[in-house]
Amino acid sequence: MMKNKGVVAAGLTTLAVGLLVVTAGMGAAQAQQVLRFSHTDNPGGSRQAAAEVFAKKVSEYTEGRYEVRIFPSGQLANDPKAIEMLQLGGVDFTVSATGSYASHLPSLNLTAMPFLVDTYEQGWELYDKSEWLQGEFAKLPEKGFRVLSTWEAGFRSFTTNEPLTAPADAKTMKMRVFPNDMIRWTMEEIGFQTVVMPITDVYLSIQQNIVNGQENPVDTIRSLRFYEVAPYITLTRHVYSPLPLTVAEKTWQGFSDADKDAVRKAAVESAAFSRDLVKNSVDSQLAEMAEEGAKISAPDIGPFRDAVQPVYAKAKDVYGAEAVEKILADAAAIRKALPSN
Repeated sequence: MMKNKGVVAAGLTTLAVGLLVVTAGMGAAQAQQVLRFSHTDNPGGSRQAAAEVFAKKVSEYTEGRYEVRIFPSGQLANDPKAIEMLQLGGVDFTVSATGSYASHLPSLNLTAMPFLVDTYEQGWELYDKSEWLQGEFAKLPEKGFRVLSTWEAGFRSFTTNEPLTAPADAKTMKMRVFPNDMIRWTMEEIGFQTVVMPITDVYLSIQQNIVNGQENPVDTIRSLRFYEVAPYITLTRHVYSPLPLTVAEKTWQGFSDADKDAVRKAAVESAAFSRDLVKNSVDSQLAEMAEEGAKISAPDIGPFRDAVQPVYAKAKDVYGAEAVEKILADAAAIRKALPSN
């Protein structure tokens, strides 16, 4: 009888230990929080690749407490709506062109002034070190979101369904733009009629001849396959257009200090991945598009530079001469310190 009691006691002890393990496991599972990351790039694009790096590193650096769940291709929202959802709590992270954030902080439109920088290295220095731009980013938390790092997209160029060799060719074309004054002014000074629409509508709109083309970095042109309906790719590189990665301020304030450090570290490392990937993919992406029928040209940039000169004066009138002169001075100092070859 005593022996049976011992067996029963041992069995109960084993069961108790097992229940503790199961309970602990359930607690760990329940403790993991899902964070939603929205972007408009296709699953095969560089944004998705960098988002996957970011998600993996957030999980690693927070020891699995957070899972970043990625929603590509505008599944949750287009770019402006995703930024609004940051403020409202619908998403936790998004990544978009700087100009997309300008509806919440208009001064960020100034980063889209034409021909600020000529190389990736100059652009990285501008976004990482410009005193003026860092000061503007510091204002964003009060808008409901904050910049964690800057991913890469590249320099904006044109895809059109008719040849574009000089500004004179633009006068018969309608150009899609996103809701950004600086981009719109630049397009209008070049000679285009402009049509504002979300990027998710662009492919079909070109196909239906509602617009004649769009302007975006090569990586985006390739990812969203705009060259299929607008095969003339004109490499003007008229605006440097990287992608600030942002987090909802409410989400950020819910992190512990250790988790803030972890998420920030993941953001910086994924930015380095993004920059390397995009910079080193441009030539191969152009070659792939050419093989698929794209007609690629590098025009004389002089006439385009001349055409957009009024944009700087207009920017001063709208945003103030002081702000414009500050970012122009930062950009000029960077071009001097890091001259293009």
